[in-house]
Amino acid sequence: MTVYVIVQLKMTDRAAYDRYQARFFDVFRKFSGRLLSAYEQPAVLEGTWDRDKLVLMSFPDEAAFRAWSESPEYVEISSDRKAGAQGIVLLTKGFAP
Repeated sequence: MTVYVIVQLKMTDRAAYDRYQARFFDVFRKFSGRLLSAYEQPAVLEGTWDRDKLVLMSFPDEAAFRAWSESPEYVEISSDRKAGAQGIVLLTKGFAP
């Protein structure tokens, strides 16, 4: 079942985050994920939002997501993401009627 990863980021060190972002696709493209959206300052239609960026990704299943997120290549670059932004990362399953 398709899974979706929703990431909400609050930038704390833009240089560190930019290092992560510069290396992201080299790692991401090796796995079965799709980047659906990566947008700074999305429109807030209801409620309050104190973040700077929203990222939405999909993977064929949770195993594919875990293969990417736990890979040595991603673990290495994710230290810059964690140094550069506070993140809320959510994993949710797709809907199957």
